[in-house]
Amino acid sequence: MFSLSSLSRQVLSGVAGVGRSLSRLPQPATGHRVTTALPSLSLFTRGRHQLAPKKVKHLKRHKGKVPIPIGGSTKGTTLAYGDWGIRIKDNGTRLSAKQLTTAREVIQKKLKVLKGAKVYLRVFPDIPVCIKGSETRMGKGKGTFEYWACRAPTGRVIFEIGGVPIREELARDILRQAAAKLPVKMEFISRSSPPRLGNLLVHPPEPPKVDVASIPEASSSAAAEVSA
Repeated sequence: MFSLSSLSRQVLSGVAGVGRSLSRLPQPATGHRVTTALPSLSLFTRGRHQLAPKKVKHLKRHKGKVPIPIGGSTKGTTLAYGDWGIRIKDNGTRLSAKQLTTAREVIQKKLKVLKGAKVYLRVFPDIPVCIKGSETRMGKGKGTFEYWACRAPTGRVIFEIGGVPIREELARDILRQAAAKLPVKMEFISRSSPPRLGNLLVHPPEPPKVDVASIPEASSSAAAEVSA
C-alpha cells in the first residue's frame, strides 16, 4: 500500500532528478544567456508606447481616495499648453492607463491631417492597482498587480490640443470623441474658460468703477478746461 504523501515525494524526486540531468548537458556556445524564470521586476517594465512609470519605490500601494478640492486651489483646472481641452465636470474618478491610451489614440488619429498639431496629457497613471479574485477569503496578503491608474479630481484638465491653429468646430468634435472613451462626464474648455473649484466656476472679479467727478484734482482741471 502507498499513500498520497509518499507518491508525491516520489514524483517530486523524479522531477528534480530530471532537472539536474538537464543542467549537466553541454550548453550551446553563444553569447546570449537564456533564463527559464523571469525576475519579479520584469513584470513592471514598460515599452515606449505604454503609459507606466519607469521606476517605482513600492510595487503595491494602498487604494486611496480621489482628492476633493476644498482648499480653494484651482491648480490644474485651466489650459497650460494648448488652445483647446477637456476637463472633468462630474465627480472625480480613477482613470486607468488603458483608458487614457485609447482616448489619446483617438485624438492623434483625428489630428493626423493637421501637420504640427500636438496632444498634451495633463495626468499620468503612476498608481499600481492590485486586485484579488472574487469570492476569495480575506488574508494571505494583497492581491496581484493588474494595471496602472491615476486619481483625477473634479475640474482636472485631462487632454489639451494645440501646436497649430485649430478651428473650434473641429476641436469640439475631436475632443468629444475622446471624452466618450473616458468613464466620466467631461466639458470642453478654451483659453478664455474660467478656472473650476469643484462644481463652481471661479470668475475673476471685475475692476472697480471710479467716478472721475469725485476726484478733486480731476474736477478742478475739468472746470478749468471748461472756463478756457
